[in-house]
Amino acid sequence: MSDTPKPRPNVRSLARAPRGQRLAIMKGQDSGRFMDFYHNVLTISWPFFVLRLAALFLVINLIFAMFYVADRGGIVNARPGNFADAFFFSVQTLGTLGYGAMAPRTLYVNLLVTAESFTGILIIALFTGIIFARFSRPFARVLFSNVAVVAPFDGVPTLMFRAANQRGESILDASVTVSLARQHTTIEGVTMRRFHELKLMRSNNPLFLLSWTVMHPIDEASPLYGLTLADMEAADMEIVVMLSGMDEIIADRIYARHAYWHDEILWNRRFVDVISTAPSGRRIVDLTLFHDTKEHKPLGGITS
Repeated sequence: MSDTPKPRPNVRSLARAPRGQRLAIMKGQDSGRFMDFYHNVLTISWPFFVLRLAALFLVINLIFAMFYVADRGGIVNARPGNFADAFFFSVQTLGTLGYGAMAPRTLYVNLLVTAESFTGILIIALFTGIIFARFSRPFARVLFSNVAVVAPFDGVPTLMFRAANQRGESILDASVTVSLARQHTTIEGVTMRRFHELKLMRSNNPLFLLSWTVMHPIDEASPLYGLTLADMEAADMEIVVMLSGMDEIIADRIYARHAYWHDEILWNRRFVDVISTAPSGRRIVDLTLFHDTKEHKPLGGITS
């Protein structure tokens, strides 16, 4: 069976935020730092990015066209005072097209052409650099299981969830950290969000290629020891996962994050096996079963 929790309409985990999306509303920040042009063009969607480049290109040509049209007869084969001719002459100059139909005639227009040619060099370099930066940004395609499960492992109740690299290649020197986030009220009555790192059976994977089951034993040293689902709900608990590693193809470090709420932790269940072997001897990872779980016998001494 597939265990897909119901979506949360009012609560959004920051660990589950889409790449580049802001979920927090920042008030009173420094405007100079907030208006980060480079960060903005790297995080906006591709349609908006292309539209902004097109708008910038259009505005630059409109500005130069206004200067060109001010000199009536300054452009060869252009109608005197015609804004459309001046605009398209600006497009040809900025794009270094040089069809030959229109050319500068006066000193004033030649000076404008010189300024626009220099502007075009800067614009092309800027556009090329930004587009390359967007294409070259490393990002992970790590799939996390929709749910986490609690089942015995070597006789100890263990919290488990799965991760897989959807690209099908290796992530070198991969590491994962898992933290328990919860609301905590001090003796003085101050409520804050606190994080407790969960000790894992294996937090590093030198060659993350197939599927990785991350496990945290719920023993006496675990912050989850003795807790019920009601306790977790009351403290607004959340399991926050951070995974990083070196992508062997792009030779750069990638990061992925996920989170599990209390109602996304299934007790007395195990994950369905997703790894098999093809007749050729190659391993197969069936991601269609990646989120599926199966029933396990009840855990002694564990409240669900």
